[in-house]
Amino acid sequence: ALAKIDRENQYIIYVRSSLQGETLRSGLGNFQFKAIKWPRLWTQVGLAGQTFKDKPDVLFIPAHTSPLIHKPGLKTVVTVHDLGSEYLPKMHQLKQRLYLKWITHYQLKSATKLIAVSKATKEDLIKKVKIDTQKIEVVYEGYDKDLFKPVKGDVLVNTLKQFNLVPGEYFLFVGTVQPRKNLARLIEAFAHYSSNAVRSKRIKVLARLAESAKRANRSNNNIQLVIVGSKGWLSEPIYQLPKKLGIEDKVKFLGRVEDKDLPALYSGAIALTFPSLFEGFGLPILEAQASGCPVLTSNISSMPEVAGKGALYVNPNSTESIIEGIRRISLPAGKASGIRGKLIKAGFENIKRFSWEKCARETLEVLKNIR
Repeated sequence: ALAKIDRENQYIIYVRSSLQGETLRSGLGNFQFKAIKWPRLWTQVGLAGQTFKDKPDVLFIPAHTSPLIHKPGLKTVVTVHDLGSEYLPKMHQLKQRLYLKWITHYQLKSATKLIAVSKATKEDLIKKVKIDTQKIEVVYEGYDKDLFKPVKGDVLVNTLKQFNLVPGEYFLFVGTVQPRKNLARLIEAFAHYSSNAVRSKRIKVLARLAESAKRANRSNNNIQLVIVGSKGWLSEPIYQLPKKLGIEDKVKFLGRVEDKDLPALYSGAIALTFPSLFEGFGLPILEAQASGCPVLTSNISSMPEVAGKGALYVNPNSTESIIEGIRRISLPAGKASGIRGKLIKAGFENIKRFSWEKCARETLEVLKNIR
């Protein structure tokens, strides 16, 4: 997107040597690609050394890991995607917590300017890292408008066939399989929904959920929970949970899928169920809305800011709230005032606020105005 709007400034794009074949290409005029041959310590040694050789005016880091040592006087702009380790430390590995706590704090404080991907992330930076508000600019991310569109008819049916899925017979989650995504509560809530059991005021015992789930064959029999995403840290208990609840045949882990298949997976779902405990932005929300998929997500962190009026909100810390949300969003048209249709319409309206072109223009303004 930057290449489309900026023909004046000169850019060097640093990539790993393993990406050289697919990334280095000509025809971008003022964009030059350079491969750094450091398989380990790529940032702290390879990229750091390159700043002395190329002497750039500004170093833009699109993710918040920048070299501790660099050319003297170099101005740095760092994009911060989230501070999840600050709010959910037990859901990150120890070495990751230590790295993020000390190294990242230093990098963020020493950067010339920070770009936060949401207002929620900006507030987190101010509160947790004590960054001056004047140092932070909010620039929303975008989504691929050419890729994420509603998929219908034979294309939808045939795409889903390769995953043994049927349109309208599954809930969808998209994201890395890790604790902070709240997949354990989502799976528990889905187990309860599948059983069509009478809701209680509190759900405390997994055994009770398992017993309810065993009755799933008598209700909501064809509905599945489909989880798309790579394996993350501390994920093993999540993969084991469906079996413990007796619903292993109803929860399908697809792993990472090709981008080209995602629009069909969104379009064919009853809803995107995304009750994450913490997000800096939440890109699957926009992808789902653009694909005509109703969204259920959390009422905390950045998610209301991103999803706008195009989502049904739940308390991610309450299994009962997630159960009720799943129940409401799965009601057929005509019930609950057609909530799914309203969410789809509101989602299409919401995504008008976001684009990579808008993100590029606002990022360029930050780079040009850096002092």
